[in-house]
Amino acid sequence: VQVVESGGGWGQPGGSLRLSCAASGSIRSIVVMGWYCQAAGKERELVALISSCGMTTYENSVQGRFTISRDNDKNTVSLQMNRLKPEDAAVYYCKAVDSWANDYWGQGTQITVSS
Repeated sequence: VQVVESGGGWGQPGGSLRLSCAASGSIRSIVVMGWYCQAAGKERELVALISSCGMTTYENSVQGRFTISRDNDKNTVSLQMNRLKPEDAAVYYCKAVDSWANDYWGQGTQITVSS
């Protein structure tokens, strides 16, 4: 099973970035896909989740700025990040959870926010 993120990089405060993630391989039905972030010296924490039926959950600080979406047929998930803030800078990880509650993580992609 592979989970691969793309789209990381540099953004300006107030700007936008879009992250994408694709899960492939011998993976059972994916129930939940989501994004987590880990800033330097901090624990990995939830950013946003989306279920197979489209229910979403957002961490408070990104609510209204970030939008998560997915394509169930392609096992892909995206994170549209708008109105970026310096504190959004972190390594962002994609996670897929299958119907047997197995977690699959991507390798992470770095987001830098600076002017």
